Amino acid sequence: MEDKVRGKNNRTLQVTKEESLELEKQLIHGTQNLTKNPSSFLDKIINADIFEVLPSLPDEFADLIIIDPPYNLSKDFGKVKFSAMKNSDYDDYLASWLPQVCKKLKKNGSLYLCGDWKCTASLQNALSKELEIINRITWQREKGRGSKSNWKNGMEDIWFAVKNSDEYTFNIDDVMIKRKVIAPYRENGRPKDWQETDEGKFRLTHPSNFWDDISIPFWSMSENTDHPTQKSEKLYAKLILASSNKGDVVFDPFLGSGTSAVTAKKLGRHFTGVEINTEYCTWAQKRLNEADKDKSIQGYSDGVFWERNSQGAQKNS
Repeated sequence: MEDKVRGKNNRTLQVTKEESLELEKQLIHGTQNLTKNPSSFLDKIINADIFEVLPSLPDEFADLIIIDPPYNLSKDFGKVKFSAMKNSDYDDYLASWLPQVCKKLKKNGSLYLCGDWKCTASLQNALSKELEIINRITWQREKGRGSKSNWKNGMEDIWFAVKNSDEYTFNIDDVMIKRKVIAPYRENGRPKDWQETDEGKFRLTHPSNFWDDISIPFWSMSENTDHPTQKSEKLYAKLILASSNKGDVVFDPFLGSGTSAVTAKKLGRHFTGVEINTEYCTWAQKRLNEADKDKSIQGYSDGVFWERNSQGAQKNS
């Protein structure tokens, strides 16, 4: 692992060789020390293959599961390379682990499964065999210059499913959005459904299943890492706040650079993450250690989510 030299304003996470050795000591390596008792893996990162780990974890331990699996694209994840395959083969790949992951969900739990346009049909089909799908979130992925011969891929999906549609957590008041009012309307001289603040005119609105307020982590954000498909803390904060309560357990079987675990910790939840790449695990562990000192989430403050690039959204940047 070679230490990278970055620009003075680049805030991308860096882990030195010396730090990495110490961070690796904080991980669970393989399944040797895992038991069916959650105390052996709660608030821990497990550095191992998910196929090896799943049999060692008890069923129904997680209140919320967030999954960001390899999409059906050729992608280099450090020491692990994922190759695009035929749709039928990708279906088989999902079937090799998704049913086992769903068994880890509590009876009143919720699960979110991320994907892009190319694999979303496979994700929906695989997930519908295990749980009840109750919505599809589409979020604007505003990054990259796009293609000259096709429409730019500017969005991704997140499938929302539960075990029991009659009993699951959904905290709508915890995921309100603060939006600028373009055409403020008054009734009897008073603002109707909006407030005037020092920062401008805003109204609180309920979130829909289309999210256009997400920023992809980039070099000037302290949460940014070199992971090729990193999700933002703001994106996951919405899922965690809506579909879990403080003290609940969030499980991520493809942890990557740790966004789900870090966000869960910042929001007062427990977490368990599995990641096969040791370097990614050290990035995640460093982020978790830093979360002890800084629990801010860019774009989320004062108990609400701010629009992208609005003044309030920059408070935690």
